[in-house]
Amino acid sequence: MRKLIHWISKSIIASALLFPITSIAQENKAEVAIQQIMKENPVMGLSVAVVKNNKIIYTHSFGLKDAETNAALTDDNIFRIASISKSFSATAIMQLVEDKKVNLDQDVSELVGFKIRNPKFPETIITLRLMLSHLSSINDSQGYFSLDSINPQKSVNWYKCYNNYEPGKGYEYCNLNYNMIGTIIEKVSSERFDTYIQKHILEPLSLYGGYYVNGLDKTKFATIYEYQPDVSKFVMSPNAYAPRTAEIAAYEMGYSTPIFSPTGGMKISAKDLATYMMMHANYGKYNGVRIISKKSSIEMQTPMSTNRNYGFAIETTNKLIDGKIMVGHTGSAYGLYSAMFFNTEEKFGIVVISNGCHPAYNNGFNAVIRKTVNALYENLIAK
Repeated sequence: MRKLIHWISKSIIASALLFPITSIAQENKAEVAIQQIMKENPVMGLSVAVVKNNKIIYTHSFGLKDAETNAALTDDNIFRIASISKSFSATAIMQLVEDKKVNLDQDVSELVGFKIRNPKFPETIITLRLMLSHLSSINDSQGYFSLDSINPQKSVNWYKCYNNYEPGKGYEYCNLNYNMIGTIIEKVSSERFDTYIQKHILEPLSLYGGYYVNGLDKTKFATIYEYQPDVSKFVMSPNAYAPRTAEIAAYEMGYSTPIFSPTGGMKISAKDLATYMMMHANYGKYNGVRIISKKSSIEMQTPMSTNRNYGFAIETTNKLIDGKIMVGHTGSAYGLYSAMFFNTEEKFGIVVISNGCHPAYNNGFNAVIRKTVNALYENLIAK
């Protein structure tokens, strides 16, 4: 019996060696496909991570981290991931909901500290739920880098921040929603926004990153470039990592929060973002660590709008990979493009981040990002 068990064990090990999760041939095909995408399209750099059966099976970086020094992009480089950052803010809110510090159907006027009302519909309460799902009727027309734009005590044009439809009756993607959500996180947790995310989401998952530029190793930053098609040129975007030191020195808790950009300011690597993605793919828990409850996770992923399948900073789409229902978020800012999407049923996910590429879109996604996602799927997942 002992010899039989020993033989079976050796056979299992041999099978694992003969049939690994991905083969060198598969990885080579994926890399050749991505290199071809980069040959056909202007791309500064790409960093990717692929998940299968709750494991990161592949990470790789292509192109340059910095064009001025000709430094190659590596897997430990971190990027400002733009609007994928919203999901961190929404995750934090769900933690606070579970702690009964806030209610999704609460009037956000009570939470922000000044009146949030569409003047065309003064009787309709704008709730946290409506903000999280972009159903608030609030827009970005007056800017979103300061709460002054929507604060009636600070701006005479505050009313322009509202659309003509009633809150809850229409969808418009709005960054100001999430910068106010970051403010609410500070007010109800009594922790500075960046510190809260670090302590309650990043550290429990052992992830390196954050919203506070001066709290991170700047040598890890992938320089972000905006590609200008009219002149066929990449232009560096220094504001992507602006430390905003003076503003932070004069920080007002519960009001200055947009300085950290809860709507788009997370800095993280593709590999660590894939780990965070697995937490959402597993309904709030990963590697034995629960970040939010299964109920909260399902609520985040449940579409609320009829014209766009958007929940709380997580959307559902069948346009990224043909024939596959994918759940996640995209990001674009300063020339950077990013995507984080997973399929819970088939237990796979893909993260792609570019620190600069052609801005053309295809089927609702940046064309380079979409092509890269599909190359990774076809060569490392489908086969």
